[in-house]
Amino acid sequence: MSTPPAPPQAELADRPFSFYPPIHGVENNEWRLTEATWSEMVVRNTREAMEVAIPRRYFGAVSETDKPVMIVGLKQELEYRMGTVWPVKRTVLSMPSPTLKPPPGQHTEPAPGEPTGLGAILGISSQGTDSRITRLIGMTFLGLVGLVFVVWAVMKLTPQTKPTFIAKDQSYLELNKDDDYFAIVRKLGKPAEDHWKPNSGEIQYQALYYPQRGYAVILMGGKREDVRYIGAMGLGPDGKGWAPLHSVDFSHGANTMSMLRTMPRF
Repeated sequence: MSTPPAPPQAELADRPFSFYPPIHGVENNEWRLTEATWSEMVVRNTREAMEVAIPRRYFGAVSETDKPVMIVGLKQELEYRMGTVWPVKRTVLSMPSPTLKPPPGQHTEPAPGEPTGLGAILGISSQGTDSRITRLIGMTFLGLVGLVFVVWAVMKLTPQTKPTFIAKDQSYLELNKDDDYFAIVRKLGKPAEDHWKPNSGEIQYQALYYPQRGYAVILMGGKREDVRYIGAMGLGPDGKGWAPLHSVDFSHGANTMSMLRTMPRF
């Protein structure tokens, strides 16, 4: 029997890290390793009084750098419930079964003058000009209902297609994960407001507000002097919005978009 792989104590010992994707049900995505065995790793949240054991099989790759923060990949999305973590299960929508056709030999012809097809559904006669106009109106109505249903289904099942606010310019696309405060000021100018996220623990977050451009630039790092660019948040047409516009990629395919989506405005 093969020996299970050793947990990466050397990479995570005494260093804060974040999970990707983040664990559902936990607002603060900053953790520390407290114990590791061949089967599981016990991690503690740096802000909330929470300690949880995660099976080793869910752990993936660890980022090669810890700037702005070390990223630990998860092979499956997890959620925190009842003091432990569980795999996230997606709801599968089932299609209704097709209407059964009558067995051969049981089909009966409609009586003379009896409405058929759409006329039977709408309760109208199939004879005369009025009937043809009514059928046309009924078909148009059903077509509109079907179109509305398709649009609703697309918006419901694919949230990324929902319309989002577009900033007044896209200069934030020139920024990258190596840009610090001074590099951003050189590219975008001095911000109208400069906020640090309060009570952020060992990970520092800085927001540079550019209301005239329609977005805020977010930086993150272990220390205030080490924060680097991780993305831009749209402020909306009224300046009160807070939605991700841009994110950056780390090594091993990790991205900051999921972190930005759960970040409150500060």
